[in-house]
Amino acid sequence: MSATVTMTGGEALVAALSAHGVDVVFGIPGTHNLEIYKHLAEHGVRHVGTRHEQGAGYAADGYARASGRPGVAVVTTGPALLNTAAAVGQAYSDSVPVLVVSPGLPLRHPATGNGLLHEMKSQGTALAAVAAASLRPTSVSEIPTAVAQAFTIMTAGRPRPVHLEVPLDVLAETGQVTVTPPVPTAPALPPEVLLEQAVVRLAAAVRPVILAGGGSRAAAPELAAVAEALGAPVVTTTNGKGVLPEDHPLALGAGVHLPTVRDLVEGADVVLAVGTELAPADLWHGALPVLGKLIRIDVDPIAIVTNAVPEVPLVGDARAVLRALLTGLTGPAAAQLRGEPCDLADVRARKTRDAQAEGAEWLDLIEALGSVLPRETVVAADNAMVCYFGAMTNLRTYTPGSFLFPTGFGTLGYGLPAGIGVKVAQPDRPVVALLGDGGVMFTVQELATAAELGLALPVVVVDNSGYGEIRNEMADRDDPIHAVTFRAPDFAALGRAMGCAGVTVTDLAELAPAVAAALTSERPTVIHVRMPEKGSA
Repeated sequence: MSATVTMTGGEALVAALSAHGVDVVFGIPGTHNLEIYKHLAEHGVRHVGTRHEQGAGYAADGYARASGRPGVAVVTTGPALLNTAAAVGQAYSDSVPVLVVSPGLPLRHPATGNGLLHEMKSQGTALAAVAAASLRPTSVSEIPTAVAQAFTIMTAGRPRPVHLEVPLDVLAETGQVTVTPPVPTAPALPPEVLLEQAVVRLAAAVRPVILAGGGSRAAAPELAAVAEALGAPVVTTTNGKGVLPEDHPLALGAGVHLPTVRDLVEGADVVLAVGTELAPADLWHGALPVLGKLIRIDVDPIAIVTNAVPEVPLVGDARAVLRALLTGLTGPAAAQLRGEPCDLADVRARKTRDAQAEGAEWLDLIEALGSVLPRETVVAADNAMVCYFGAMTNLRTYTPGSFLFPTGFGTLGYGLPAGIGVKVAQPDRPVVALLGDGGVMFTVQELATAAELGLALPVVVVDNSGYGEIRNEMADRDDPIHAVTFRAPDFAALGRAMGCAGVTVTDLAELAPAVAAALTSERPTVIHVRMPEKGSA
């Protein structure tokens, strides 16, 4: 039984976070959160200071994706908290457990306000609009319970971000506190009858196909075993990229939107979708033809009937469900597996042609990166054409969570701070941030954070002189093309000004050596890749 002790609200908060395994937080101190900062070190919690609160949120996101544990950002009231909102929205969209902790206005603050510093009408309402929940304990003794509730929301079922605000006066008050360790929850399983139906359908399949999303990342070994038992090719969404090593004989890599994948699904007799929303943000060109043949695994009972209604809905933890299916598929009751599988070599060749055609402008750059990046590299990608047209389908990755991308919500500025978060979580793992010249400017100040931490982080900025995707869309609509083309700064010089190394690449033959050197440097390296203008030699 945990002891009851006397603490301030600020210490109770930090002690509860520590009890839940938090050993690092990202953020910026401010007038209203100093009672939290006061107690971080004594409870073994490291603070990583970012240069903007949005960067703290993205870094916590990258930390969570890399470590498999919730990432935590600590910020102050009002504008600081609102600065995290885009990052919280992105974490919600991508099902990432991020906890944003902030002070709140005092318990007896006037309902109509009185001009207190950072005052806003309702922080909780603002953050609840983009998070799974906004929690507000109203006494010191309630703080550990609120922390436990936040971790339950983030980790039991579908991971989602949470906001936790503690009123200013409660942070400063002293009270009796009982800090208890987290209570583990058992992985969910669907009813046995549905598992049996799925096994029968899968065992009889002649042309099975597996679609794997971000919800399959923690179930990579089980996914591989089921794919091998079925002889089923595996295609992943962007967030599922790497869940099956992309040199595995059954791996077709990422790109569920490509024409060859649509043809593959059209010809399948069973489609097993694992941890994917089958969302428009992944499919791009409309829903896949899965009617009447879809078996779907998802921990979220709402998501499992969204975008495509399955023949067999398996609501549960992906790892546990896949293990149960594997037991059935390899047991004596299973039918002989595999009939006449598709010609995977032909499918892979056609899909590769699709991907190369879509990413033609960036193929040489992606090839240069692929030639030098170690197998265990994490690519922290921004919402840039070089990432979603180039790297997502053409750069091989080999481990779950090795390609971080802001899908769905589609924020800009994600890649750099997310890469920092990965390096904090796994300092010995190679990480590269891949950004566009437009998006990097949203969080470019985090170069100073990376430099201060002394991270060996290549920051590859691909410069196509503005917002290239929007420029193309304007042209496709025959609209006037304006507000999308601009001259980028000298990113290499900007990096050096912030304490990084800086290299300008005008010939792609220079890229691989620059990245290789940056991976072993004692500081970040900004690698400014100037793409040739269209139509130039």
